Amino acid sequence: MQQDSTTDYDFAVIGAGPGGYVAAIKAAQLGLKTVLIEKSPHLGGTCLNVGCIPSKALLHSTELFHKIEHEAADNGISVKGLTMNVAGLMKKKESVVTKLRGGLIQLMAQNKVEVRHGLGRLLGNGKIEIASGKTKAVISAKNIVIATGSTSIELPFMPFDGETIVSSDEGIAFTEVPKKMAIVGAGAIGLELGSVWARLGSDVTIIELLPNVAPTFDNDICKAAERSFKKQGLKFELGAKVTGVKQAKGKTYLTAERGSEKLEIEADKILVAVGRRPFSEGLGAADIGLKLDERKRIVVDGHGQTNLPGVFAIGDITVGPMLAHKAEEEGVAIAERAAGKAGHVNYEVIPNVVYTSPEIASVGLSEAEAKAKGYTVRIGKMLFAANGRGIASDATDGLVKVIACAKTDKLLGVQMIGEHVSEIIAEAVAHMEYGGSAEDLSRTVHAHPTLSETLKAAATMVGNR
Repeated sequence: MQQDSTTDYDFAVIGAGPGGYVAAIKAAQLGLKTVLIEKSPHLGGTCLNVGCIPSKALLHSTELFHKIEHEAADNGISVKGLTMNVAGLMKKKESVVTKLRGGLIQLMAQNKVEVRHGLGRLLGNGKIEIASGKTKAVISAKNIVIATGSTSIELPFMPFDGETIVSSDEGIAFTEVPKKMAIVGAGAIGLELGSVWARLGSDVTIIELLPNVAPTFDNDICKAAERSFKKQGLKFELGAKVTGVKQAKGKTYLTAERGSEKLEIEADKILVAVGRRPFSEGLGAADIGLKLDERKRIVVDGHGQTNLPGVFAIGDITVGPMLAHKAEEEGVAIAERAAGKAGHVNYEVIPNVVYTSPEIASVGLSEAEAKAKGYTVRIGKMLFAANGRGIASDATDGLVKVIACAKTDKLLGVQMIGEHVSEIIAEAVAHMEYGGSAEDLSRTVHAHPTLSETLKAAATMVGNR
């Protein structure tokens, strides 16, 4: 294979997902000679190409369809012959992805980030091998950031076949609506893609090992979510352990068990959405002594530094929530420190969102988590059913829950389920960023009528103000 000569950089990033490309842009803006290395033909990583963005495009389109189908008549709108063309749905999704891909290419050029396509492999001593086809190049960099992301977890007893047993990659690209669909996992991916296909007429059953829908959220939010999604036609088998797949009389069944109860769920498509695992294949970690933990995550300190000098890691490849915005903030902080500035990430206020309808969002601690940490808490709740804008816009499902320290009134966490809470949660994040109290939030003036008033009202209920 051809070997190119070594090129020197100040800042090299392996992986062009949200964490990687944001880190590269920031480093270049701060005057560092920067290279971004990506093994696939497109920038953007999982998030842009087969994850966050395409799934949100599908959620938006199918939500429009569902609302017209179920709410038009109540709003005095008469619609006849309403249909959804799946090919058109996919075309819209691809147009969104293509537009954003083009935007990333422009951003790299505008910020003078050099992009190299190929598999990046660490050689040690600040060197990286980039393999593309039959050619290899070796570069060196003072700072190397690993941002290789994650991939879908495959169940060992029912591996992906790309047709019947699928990951989210295939789950966003069906060419027709499955008649019956089984989804393993009631987390964000399972609920979002379950919602997409259920809105189009698929008979969707979601199987979850834990006793709650959206199990990482506060119990009050979980129960509200379950009620809401059941009204939309989603079915749930909670507290059930998936055991495999079987064929009988020309049909496919997902098998599961709940105690002594045996479950068989017929399905044309089985989506496995039990989470994601760090992706480090081809990185050469073992060859250079890069330390990994028991879950194959790269071990870093509080500043993203690995056990190797000048080598950092961000995002899904490290410990913590696998969220694009976490990776972005980590990338910015490392670029800032590489340029001699004080980069920092506040891990206590990273929001989490599920983009269903209603949406689910949280930041900080749940009530149970706060109590487990030894806090005496005060709680404030408010229903969207009591909100004027919610009633006027058919957005009455859900609630806001504010958790505060009983001694200091400091905000410990905020949990929400309702329309547009993915946007409203940012206000809670802002208050918590500066250590704000429930009273601070309750005294913040909100426009009337808005859905965000529900957050203010919930904060006002803390301590019965």
